[in-house]
Amino acid sequence: MPEVLVIGSLAYDSVKTPSGKADKALGGSANYFSVAASNFSKVRVVGVVGTDYQESDKKILSDRGVDLAGLQTVPGETFHWAGTYENNLNEAQTLKTELNVFASFDPVLPESYKNSSHVFLANIDPVLQLKVLNQIQNPVFIGMDSMNFWIDSKHKDLLAVLKKVNIVFINETEAKMLTQESNTISAIKKVAELGPEFVVVKRGEYGSTLYSKAHGFFQCASLPVEKVVDPTGAGDSFAGGFFGYVSKYVTGRPSWSDLKKAVLAGTVMSSQTIQDFSLKKLITVDEKSYNQLLQELHQIISL
Repeated sequence: MPEVLVIGSLAYDSVKTPSGKADKALGGSANYFSVAASNFSKVRVVGVVGTDYQESDKKILSDRGVDLAGLQTVPGETFHWAGTYENNLNEAQTLKTELNVFASFDPVLPESYKNSSHVFLANIDPVLQLKVLNQIQNPVFIGMDSMNFWIDSKHKDLLAVLKKVNIVFINETEAKMLTQESNTISAIKKVAELGPEFVVVKRGEYGSTLYSKAHGFFQCASLPVEKVVDPTGAGDSFAGGFFGYVSKYVTGRPSWSDLKKAVLAGTVMSSQTIQDFSLKKLITVDEKSYNQLLQELHQIISL
């Protein structure tokens, strides 16, 4: 069975939204991605946590069949992020970033990980993303995420990663920042010129846009959600559903049609994440509920 490798953060987040707040709740890009992707395929995690990281939190992944051989536990405290969405539910305002054990993280892959066919480089330092890529043998499909901090502080390294991936996931603000374009469509096209064959722009409540130089644009609506509690991790859950779908249903390099279907899988997963703090809602998704939500999304986007 094809397996998805993800490198990212396993963290504790302190989040405040109009719906309330959560203090040091389980979070991190690798956690959201892995839970979403594990609904489709086997997942391999590369990351680091401190000695404060709870065994019960590791168990959330291991119970879903996620391979934790690449997860390091070292002395110190786990990565902690604090943010608020009080002004805009589509954009987080970072209040505090405590790298802790992540500051000295050196991602060394177990031998069993080096044949991973699908690789997702979550939102971390592009230097670490490159280090992981250099250890993978003949990957079939590579994706990456990034954020404004890396666009600003590690621009050259980020451009190097973009040249090595098949697809990039980014939001509108980041796409404009990366390309210095004020128009979203122009920005998407310019991102594609930087290397990746495909671009996914995450647009929150307005859905997502998939772009390819060869095929143009595909726009997917979001699933209607009556109350958005916490958007944290929505993009990582989207990527997890997307990559999980591709690794399960596609042999070899995915076609344009495959990728459009993967967008739907990602949309379903992200729609669940935002309905509660942390991973509380996402971990309740099973095959039955996924298929029902996917059917609802088909009805929304079909004529």
